[in-house]
Amino acid sequence: MLTRRRFIAISAALAPSLALADTRLHVETGIALGANVTLRLDHPEAPRLAALAMAEIRRLEKIFSLYLPDSALSRLNRDAVLKAPPFEILECLSIAGTVHHASGGRFDPTVQALWAAHARATVRGQPLSDSERTAALALTGWQGVTLSPGAVVLRPGMALTLNGIAQGYIADRVAALLASHGLTRALIDTGEMVALPEGDWPVTLPSGDSLPLGGRALATSAPLGMTFGGDGGTSHILNPATGYPALARWRGVTVSAPSAALADALSTAACLMEVKEDIRALCDRFPVTTLESAVTI
Repeated sequence: MLTRRRFIAISAALAPSLALADTRLHVETGIALGANVTLRLDHPEAPRLAALAMAEIRRLEKIFSLYLPDSALSRLNRDAVLKAPPFEILECLSIAGTVHHASGGRFDPTVQALWAAHARATVRGQPLSDSERTAALALTGWQGVTLSPGAVVLRPGMALTLNGIAQGYIADRVAALLASHGLTRALIDTGEMVALPEGDWPVTLPSGDSLPLGGRALATSAPLGMTFGGDGGTSHILNPATGYPALARWRGVTVSAPSAALADALSTAACLMEVKEDIRALCDRFPVTTLESAVTI
């Protein structure tokens, strides 16, 4: 099986960091969609609530994982149809579609065929050929996705990846679960961050700037944060218009938004933009959404 861990090297130095010395916090760690998860909870029943949150993450992985063979996403990619889809996949795909249109098609979950083609080329140690790229591009395009409460349908041969939005979506769902149990001070970090309203969390951005995060979400994307084959130069973010990896103009793009799913998708799309003004214009299309940092290489 082709897996992202096998073909992609990850640079953790490009992720936002957190400086805390609060002994009241309960800290729980785990994995979601192959990425590290850290929960920081301030509550008398924090261990119990952290266990509920981790159970929710495992439930959501059964929806969004590309590598669990019976996940909702895997079944959709295999069969090109997912009848009676879970609410979560419909909501996540709806957000994806909104960002797709707002970004001029730069954010496009249908690039999975392109990703697989690049992975196969990495295995054989040769560049993707023009004919292979053309064939993979023929299997992309958001217009090939149909959403309804009764079914999600893909054009035959297509496949989706939600790796540019699902980690953020999972952070949102965990935040909502914790809030429903009375938490007001917590930070959920699935690779994308959500802070509940009480207090500000001191986040250090890839730019070196400090940001107090409270009552909102934060996501950072970097073209060279993950690279095919660990070559340090072939971005995992693919341009759906050309089929080529994103050019390494940005060392990191950080967006804050009301939801981590939105921030995640916008920061991913931003990596395919050439100037900061265009990224700001994209963020301005969404209420209470801000380009916090865009650092060039």
